[in-house]
Amino acid sequence: MTRKAAAAPVRMSDEAVIPLATLDPRGPLDDLEWLDEAIGDARVVAIGESGHYNREFYRLRHRLLRYLVERHGFSAYAMESGFVEGRLVDGWVRGGEAQLSQVLANGMTSLMGLWTQMRAHLEWMRQHNLTAARPVGFYGIDLSGSNVSLLPGLDAVIAYLAEADPEHVVDSGIRETASAFAATSAFSIPEAFAAYGRLAPESKDALTAGLAGLAARMTARRLDYVRRTTVDEYERAHRSLSLTVTIDAVVRELSGGRPDGIAADIRDAAIADTVEWILRREDRIVVAAHNGHIQRCPVALPGMPPSTTTGMHLAARLGMDYLVIGTTSATGHTLTTSPGFYAGELFEEMGTPRQGSLDALMAAGHDGPFATDLRRLSPADAEAVRTVSQQRVGGFYADLSPLDAFDVVVHLPHVTPAEPDRAALAHAPRDVQEAFSRWKPE
Repeated sequence: MTRKAAAAPVRMSDEAVIPLATLDPRGPLDDLEWLDEAIGDARVVAIGESGHYNREFYRLRHRLLRYLVERHGFSAYAMESGFVEGRLVDGWVRGGEAQLSQVLANGMTSLMGLWTQMRAHLEWMRQHNLTAARPVGFYGIDLSGSNVSLLPGLDAVIAYLAEADPEHVVDSGIRETASAFAATSAFSIPEAFAAYGRLAPESKDALTAGLAGLAARMTARRLDYVRRTTVDEYERAHRSLSLTVTIDAVVRELSGGRPDGIAADIRDAAIADTVEWILRREDRIVVAAHNGHIQRCPVALPGMPPSTTTGMHLAARLGMDYLVIGTTSATGHTLTTSPGFYAGELFEEMGTPRQGSLDALMAAGHDGPFATDLRRLSPADAEAVRTVSQQRVGGFYADLSPLDAFDVVVHLPHVTPAEPDRAALAHAPRDVQEAFSRWKPE
């Protein structure tokens, strides 16, 4: 009896492959000239990543930003990190005197700044700005306090009101309640949620009402506040308060334990609003976030209802002015989704991608890093992409239609953990230092 041969993996033609010569941000940029036609006049170019804290994704985003800044005049890098904290980073890349290690540790949330690849990225931005006619700024687009703590935004607003509205005394109970469940880092999120759960219902309601009262006051007294400060200071404080209100809503939703909750939708809508806020200040911006945020279609992880992504909001608002570069990978290590993360087990090994996934299709196409413009495929290649129904998200697979989700896909054949920045870690909270001390890179 003869054994039936295994079906050959579906693959795209060589014509669909645009090889990338290097991921080195310092290298020549000629191999990226295909981007000229791909981006056209888009005002927002969103660059995804399949998982956080991978060396290769950091370098890819750095290199693409350099190209878009130098060749197309993009003037802002907007990253999946806290909005309030990001002002410290923006000040440094524009020539501020703060110490970079402290900026990396405290100006970026969710551990995003604790890697040498991010240090190199910010150093390039600062160096570029020394002589640039149009400097490139840094913006955080995400909720602050690693998405749980209200204190960064609340403290920024209280400090602003001390100048703009000194006769108004902010209710001390608002900050007191917020302090009860403040997370110092991503590693303290479980304890923060547990602390929120222990709050009396009337305390939670008073907090929500107090934040709503502050928001109403800031909106109503805008003209007075602008006269006492500046338009820029008012708008930043107002955005900070809006995002603080959003964090409160997300925490309430997640603490409710409802399987059909909309916490992810609330967060992504707020991120889209922040991107739009930046667009009122900058002509063209680069957005760097997880694929699951920037894609143009709903994201649905196993056991969870589909949620509306930031990319869906931006596509509806911006149309052709929004371009999405998704990413895939084949082998290596990805951020773990197991409880071991909180004990310092940050990464887990990825197996070969599942057949029928976008990762598997891309991995079959070429040995090195490459890009594919999904809008310029031959009919045969487009049909190959239509056979795909999933994409790998860390250790999971999510349903996905690539042609609906992305304009361009960049494939990285092998991804590795980024290199911890020891100088930045020295400025990080103690729980972060302890977790990293337990992590043993392979």
